[in-house]
Amino acid sequence: MSSLYEQLGGEPAVDAAVDLFYKKVIADPRVNVFFKGVDMAHQSKAQKKFLTMVFGGPANYSGRNMRKAHERLATEGVDGVKLGDSHFDVIVELLGATLKEMGVGDSQIQEVAKIAESVRDDVLGRTPA
Repeated sequence: MSSLYEQLGGEPAVDAAVDLFYKKVIADPRVNVFFKGVDMAHQSKAQKKFLTMVFGGPANYSGRNMRKAHERLATEGVDGVKLGDSHFDVIVELLGATLKEMGVGDSQIQEVAKIAESVRDDVLGRTPA
């Protein structure tokens, strides 16, 4: 059986998905505050490597883990807004919408959502229940 990475279309598909996803994120007032002042070229490059790895492609991601990468957003926040479940939900929604727009099937979108859900507590700085 092929990996999710291969099912999605490999590197070209992940690159296109991340680029489209961040356009949606930056345009969405529910979450764009968290990207204020972020070097989006660097962010996109890291996200492409991370998603490639978690989708079963080459493991070239060497960045921080999800807990460390989002720690400041979950504890201090940005402009008085702390990262929470509602924001996480929007990110999953936008990722799903991106994949749908790219013609990805529902079963693969559900698998991506399941992967995202597996890191919710880390992203939000919580101890798993």
